[in-house]
Amino acid sequence: MPGDVYPKFRAAAVQAAPIFLDRDATLDKLERLVQKAAADGAELVVLGESFIPAFPVWNLVYAPIDQHDFHRQLFANALEVPGRQTERLSEIARKHGVVLSVGVTEKSPLSMGTMWNTNLLFSREGVLLNRHRKLVPTWAEKLSWANGDAQYLLPAETELGRIGMLICGENTNTLARFALLAQGEQVHIATYPPAWPFRRPGKEVRQYNLTEAIRLRSAAHAFEGKVFNVVASCALDDDSIRQMAQGDLEVEGLLRALPPPVSLIVGPTGELLAPPLEGKEGMVMAEIDIGSSIEHKMIHDIVGHYNRFDIFHLEVDRTPNVPLRIKSPETRGAPGVEDLEHTRVENGFDLSLEEPGAEALGGNLKTRS
Repeated sequence: MPGDVYPKFRAAAVQAAPIFLDRDATLDKLERLVQKAAADGAELVVLGESFIPAFPVWNLVYAPIDQHDFHRQLFANALEVPGRQTERLSEIARKHGVVLSVGVTEKSPLSMGTMWNTNLLFSREGVLLNRHRKLVPTWAEKLSWANGDAQYLLPAETELGRIGMLICGENTNTLARFALLAQGEQVHIATYPPAWPFRRPGKEVRQYNLTEAIRLRSAAHAFEGKVFNVVASCALDDDSIRQMAQGDLEVEGLLRALPPPVSLIVGPTGELLAPPLEGKEGMVMAEIDIGSSIEHKMIHDIVGHYNRFDIFHLEVDRTPNVPLRIKSPETRGAPGVEDLEHTRVENGFDLSLEEPGAEALGGNLKTRS
């Protein structure tokens, strides 16, 4: 029967540990992982939260007064976007012919200290399609990362479908998730850390269960939006534990006893498409058929018939957060020139992305820019 044909492809959620706070060595490891995933038929490859150069688990373990050395190492190994390391990531995606998503710590080219928790998405051709900064760092993460903005809170158009991204706790943010769905998201990428210390260990203490928290959020978004959810966590290896513990056996014991991370791929009814991977390094792979979500939206389509847009209204402000805006007679009238970082310094904002119209999918989402 003739008609539209929707993408089918193989996705890989890679659960791996970085080479702790070593940006270039981690990039080398990432290329080996992407090469393996591509050899196994993956067309979409996803790595976890701040995989380059490492997730700052120390934020949750040490007092701020004890974190200075870690913070300096994190900044020294963070990425500027665009920059030499993003060019390398672009080359990796192009060389292996995959759509590549990777979590990084991004640093400001203007401020010696400001960083963001960022997800980058590259096309098969190596084009940087999206750069999403985590809107609100979670809890102790605020010691490392600044607030992001919504400038690129939108799905990217790819040959595999419309791909949206949220980072860790953002997958608990109902409005952020709806904003992506309302712009036509078909494949969701969710990235997570290797560990989440929340309480000191004790006989009667129940730790925050990162494993179950990831499973719950992953299934919830897939089921609510009738989308596919590719979920990649980082792993915590022995070298990372030793470097963070710095010889403190109590800290080492805490890190080794935490509930493990998990990586998985979920379909539009919330079902697992492959066995999940807990704790250890490896990858989860599954087949994705974008068209299979159609029939499930007959029941619930929260960005279509199963909503009341005459009652509920969501507005997203895509104005970038910048420290300075300059207006002068010489630049007045040139698009965006008033925005110093956006046009002259870029600061990771100006990706020349195609933005959607002011209203999307029946007017249930309004954007301002």
